[in-house]
Amino acid sequence: MSSELRLGFSTNAFREYALDEAIETIGDAGYDGVELLLDEPHLYPTTATDADLDAVRAALAGANVAISNCNAFMLTAIEGFHHPSYVEPDDEYRQRRIDYTADALRVAAALDQPYVSVEPGGPVPDGKSREWAMDRFVAAIEELTPIARETGVDLLVEPEPDLLIETTDQFLSFADRVDTDVVGCNFDAGHLFCVGEEPPAQVERLAPYTQHYHLEDIPADRRHEHTALGDGAMDIDAFLTAVAATDYDGYVTVELYPYQETAAETARDAMDYLRDHGWA
Repeated sequence: MSSELRLGFSTNAFREYALDEAIETIGDAGYDGVELLLDEPHLYPTTATDADLDAVRAALAGANVAISNCNAFMLTAIEGFHHPSYVEPDDEYRQRRIDYTADALRVAAALDQPYVSVEPGGPVPDGKSREWAMDRFVAAIEELTPIARETGVDLLVEPEPDLLIETTDQFLSFADRVDTDVVGCNFDAGHLFCVGEEPPAQVERLAPYTQHYHLEDIPADRRHEHTALGDGAMDIDAFLTAVAATDYDGYVTVELYPYQETAAETARDAMDYLRDHGWA
């Protein structure tokens, strides 16, 4: 079953571009939305000014695109994609991730966005148990929950290979411990494929929590390597068919951050793939 979906592309592939140029290029490629990287070099919430936000609004209007998601997962402005995490043993270092997320919630609110995507805890520290890490992650989410309520912006936890929450079952167990009125799921199809799951089979299970989807292809050996659409082994049509069957009315954002040297071409090629398969 083919159907038009609202499609976005993430600016995390465009780190070599200024944000306004990235937005323009994504709009020119035919996408409905653009996922904003809430990190350097694009829109780092901790230092974002009113002028920065006005520039984003102007770029979106000029490109005739909306925001598909605010990506508050990557954090290279401090150290790297995954550090500091919500489960660092060092309290002060961990607090930097929590404070950054609070800033991200406020920036998303200023841009009238309903959610941000965040990492699923982080890597479990050496010498610590999963139970210890999960307790620490839940405590961090509980600290952020009042800010989410105040801003009206939800926290979408994104399962990822090699981090605290990798699988559908792990996410559902986590969801039982938090306020799901403001905590949901950013469903990344490739991530679930990497850990041995079939993404189409998980769409309905996670649908009550999912407000946004990420899409990329993944190699046949299921290693965590975001791959251009059609170049991997995922059944992308089956996944998108499952999403459409839920009457989902949000965005599916293509996330191909490894393709920084060919970001514009990769965005266009992904749109061509989606059009050729009847999804755009």
